[in-house]
Amino acid sequence: MGLDYSYEIFMPPRNVGRALTRLAELAPQGRDTPPLRVTLPGGDQLIMPFTSNFKSEPVDCSAGGTLELDTSIVIGVDDVMREFFLRDSDRVDERGRVSVGYVYLTVRFSPAWHPDFASLQFTAATSSMSRMFVQSASVRKVFTDLTATTGGVCCLLDTETDVFDICRLNGETFSGETFLAPGSRASTISSPPGASRWSGTGRRSHGIRHTCPVDAQPVNRSAQSPGEAGPQTETATVDRRWLCGRSKISRWPWATALPLLAGRRYSRA
Repeated sequence: MGLDYSYEIFMPPRNVGRALTRLAELAPQGRDTPPLRVTLPGGDQLIMPFTSNFKSEPVDCSAGGTLELDTSIVIGVDDVMREFFLRDSDRVDERGRVSVGYVYLTVRFSPAWHPDFASLQFTAATSSMSRMFVQSASVRKVFTDLTATTGGVCCLLDTETDVFDICRLNGETFSGETFLAPGSRASTISSPPGASRWSGTGRRSHGIRHTCPVDAQPVNRSAQSPGEAGPQTETATVDRRWLCGRSKISRWPWATALPLLAGRRYSRA
């Protein structure tokens, strides 16, 4: 099987419409895809320039559940993309961007493991794209910017290992910080060249490790005044223990891990 790396953004459910609207603005221009009508919980409707399961029939999510979209988005070409991933057939626009797709988006309006937040999971279609998700700063910036501008509380990169990359949390953008899913063993993880290992159930990442406390508490949300997200966007913060989630709930291997970050439980060397 190939690699299925993904970025996942968590936000208050009412912000999903704004996130999808912003995502539509990132779609390549001049595509022949018929418009897709999507009805969101609450009855709001959007016209999206994507397909859903490769069809353009209207999608009704007024009762919640899950929305699946087959997206393509324009991303600025950086050195990593140019050297390793750009093909001769790729057309770079006047702003130095190229279309990347398909990127499969799954929107969960009230996931069981974090029902107070909606989840937008963007999954790479190929192994090559998965590697680009990890290596390209431009790709990462697209998803952290989307988190920032639409009131997201958290953006994670899932590379199908026990260690997950924290990209943005509570208004802060991170680089090189990870956390370990509860129940994982450090002995099963290969440290990158030059990295040091932690004993027990943690892993060093630029001198910082995150581990999920056994007594992780429920989500702690707090409304804040609108900032960069805009006046119509709900903003919220979470207690960092939220990233550890409820250990009995399982989706992907890391799904037991989501709540770790808001009180910043770091352990430093």
